[in-house]
Amino acid sequence: MNKSISCGSHHSVVLFEDGTLECWGENKGNQCDPVYKTFTNITSVVCGKFHSVVLKSNGTIECFGNNNYNQCDPVHKTFTSVIYVACGWNHSVALKEDGTIECWGNNTFNQCDPVYKTFTDICKIACGYSHSVALKSDGTIECWGNNSLNQCSPVYKTFTGIIDVACGNSHSVALKDDGTIKCWGYNGNNQCNIVYKSFKDVKKIVCGLKHSVALLNNGTIACWGDNEYFQCEPVYRTFKNVNDVACGDYHSVAVLEDGTLECWGFDARDQYGLRYKTFNNICEIACGGYHLVALKRDGPVEYWGYDEEDECDPVYKTFTNIKLPYTDYILK
Repeated sequence: MNKSISCGSHHSVVLFEDGTLECWGENKGNQCDPVYKTFTNITSVVCGKFHSVVLKSNGTIECFGNNNYNQCDPVHKTFTSVIYVACGWNHSVALKEDGTIECWGNNTFNQCDPVYKTFTDICKIACGYSHSVALKSDGTIECWGNNSLNQCSPVYKTFTGIIDVACGNSHSVALKDDGTIKCWGYNGNNQCNIVYKSFKDVKKIVCGLKHSVALLNNGTIACWGDNEYFQCEPVYRTFKNVNDVACGDYHSVAVLEDGTLECWGFDARDQYGLRYKTFNNICEIACGGYHLVALKRDGPVEYWGYDEEDECDPVYKTFTNIKLPYTDYILK
């Protein structure tokens, strides 16, 4: 988790050095319910579609935003010793110090199926739209939730040597310790196109709704999956010295070694209008459904993309003393 900025579908949250938060964007579902202003000692934040979860220094969590599907069910207040949180669209999963997990929120598709209570030795979690994946310390994984599109196909039980996991809308990707990857789930838009089998020396994986991006150790990237909105437009092949990547619903962004950005994918809502080319000194990025947030090393944030729901409300320009990420991948 360990994020200073995070984006939901149409809202964003930023964490300050003093452990407090600010939230801006769409508020039709209480995504920016001012209750967040009462939270203190926050160490990290993560967003679902219309809700957010914050992790506190004492291992407890707080939730705010839409509660139509029990995303903010007060059961979360009973959790202790939490070290990591992940959010799906309308459900959340918390990882505890002892390697067990807790789930809450929408259970329409068994996102909170109590089978998760049988899992132990978990070290990482990831959530898709209505399914979740847990990585175990022995390099194997567990899946639960919606399986209508093979999101939890038992093929995952054959995987070993896994060191990271990521989820798209209805597919998942696992990174192995040898730098190769595995994919499973829905393949209607080539999310699991076997081209991924040709990728080697991968160090990071991220997923959009229907596409995925792999960052390689040599600073290049590979994309596969849906290309309806140019998510896998070959322009990405020209990017060099990439240090980090993130995905929105139908777009992606790369941070280069020099702190500048490259964007590609769906742009009907100005996700990557050329203004981003003026940004520099970037040290963290986050993508919403159709908008992006970039944190600069000297403190301020940059924001661009869809703005019909106040995602780009200029209030963000007033933020100072934003917490820098734990891993600074810009400074060498």
